[in-house]
This record gives sequence, structure tokens and C-alpha cells, in this order.
Amino acid sequence: MNASLPVKASPPLPPDDPDSHSMPLLEHLAELRKRLIYSIITLIVAFFIAAPLSKDIYAFLAAPLAHAMEQTGGSNQMIYTALAEAFMTQMKVAIFAAAFVTFPVFAHQLWQFVAPGLYKHEKRAIVPFLFAAPVLFFLGGALAYYVVMPMAWKFLLSFQTLPAAPGDLSIQMMPKVSEYLDTFMMMILAFGLAFQMPVLLVLLARVGIISAHTLSSKRRYAIIIIFIFAAFVTPPDVVSMMSLAVPMLALYELSVIGARMVGKKPEDDAADGSDSDGEDTDFNAA
Repeated sequence: MNASLPVKASPPLPPDDPDSHSMPLLEHLAELRKRLIYSIITLIVAFFIAAPLSKDIYAFLAAPLAHAMEQTGGSNQMIYTALAEAFMTQMKVAIFAAAFVTFPVFAHQLWQFVAPGLYKHEKRAIVPFLFAAPVLFFLGGALAYYVVMPMAWKFLLSFQTLPAAPGDLSIQMMPKVSEYLDTFMMMILAFGLAFQMPVLLVLLARVGIISAHTLSSKRRYAIIIIFIFAAFVTPPDVVSMMSLAVPMLALYELSVIGARMVGKKPEDDAADGSDSDGEDTDFNAA
């Protein structure tokens, strides 16, 4: 008679193991829906708070242009040419302000949805980049607002021609409120995204997709891509383009240093290979 062998129970999974709390697809979709609802409700509340303040917010956004107009002379006013243009611009300002304020909420809800599917060491690797990304975005936007825009607007306003005598033709800029807002948002977004380059490159080096050697050897191509990117996303003037390209070049060099610090080293790969070989040897021996 054959005796039944006892079945060895598998040890319980640790609570931080993604397999310990797996969910079916429908539950994942329900969780995603809940996170989106929280984020959208927060955005709507922030919009209704920012809407009455949209004029003051727009005045703050237009302050670099107002100072440049005051320094260069000429027309110190903005215009709108469609009946609903000023109203729609104020609504866009409110949406822009609400999205900026509630971005941490969106990021937190996204992290709460993704984090349960990550292992503990994966969370430890990603968390520093989650804190660095918004800080760098804010630094990029601050650089655009406080440094680049005053210089760029002053340079562009220098092409005005003021009348030297009665009867002379004057050429003055009278910017539209909607066009200025679009240009402002494009500049802030461009500088904020450009400052995410170190986060992306160092993270790719951390997971082993690229290396510091690759970044160093491809530096000449990176310089060309950076200048093309700066030329496309900034106003058509040399001041704005160089103001974005030079910081991006510096950030690229910092990315090389960061990739060298966090990237995998050859001895680490050799150690991993020796461990796997040892496991295979033990298995064959068994």
C-alpha cells in the first residue's frame, strides 16, 4: 500500500509582495475609476476656487510682459479681438491654476494605484524620482518666469518704432490676451518638461536600460537634439532658445554623473552571473 506523502505548505507571502493581494481585472478597473473620480472632483473644486481669482492670476502671469513694456516704452496694454476671447482666457487661466494646484493630488492617486503592484525594492528605487520630478518642474517654470521671459519679452519689444516727431509712423506691439496666455503656458510647460531630463535618464540608468558610457559617447547627438527641441518650443528668438538650451546641456551633464552613480557596474553584472551559475550548479548536483 502506497503511503501518501505529506504536502508541504508554502510559506505565506509578505504583505509587500504584489502577489499577496492580487485582484482580478474588474477590481483593478474599479480601483482606477475610484482614483480618477477623486482626482477629477479635486480638480473641479480647485477650478471653482480659482475662477473668481482668474483676473489676479492673469495679472501675475502677465507681469513679466508688463515690466518689459514699461522699460521699453510704447503701448502698455493688451487687447482682445473676439467677444468671448477675454472670458475664455479667464476660464483657461482658472483651469491652468487648478491643474497646477491639484497636480500633487493626481500624482498621489496614481501612485496609490500603481504602488500595490510593485515590490519593495522597486518602490525604494522609484520614490526618490517621484520627489525629484515636481521639484525640477517647478525650478524649470521658475527659470522661465523670472529669468527667460523678462529677457525674451524685452528683446522682442525692442523692435518697436516709436514716433520721433509728429506725423512719423509708429510700430507698436499690442498683444492679444489669449495669444500671450498660450505662449506663457507653452514656455512654462517646455521648461518644466526639459528639466525632467535628469529624472528620466537617471531612472533609465538605474534600471539598466542605458549607461553613463552610452550618454557620454552620444553627447554630440544629444547637443543637436537639445538645440532642435529648444528652437521648436520657444518663441522665434535667439535669447529664448539659448536660455533653454544652455540649462538643458548642464542638466545632461548632471544626468551623466547621476547615471554613473546609480547605474550597474560591470562587477555587479559579474556577481549576478556567478550567482546564477552557482544556482545552476547546485540544481544539477541535486
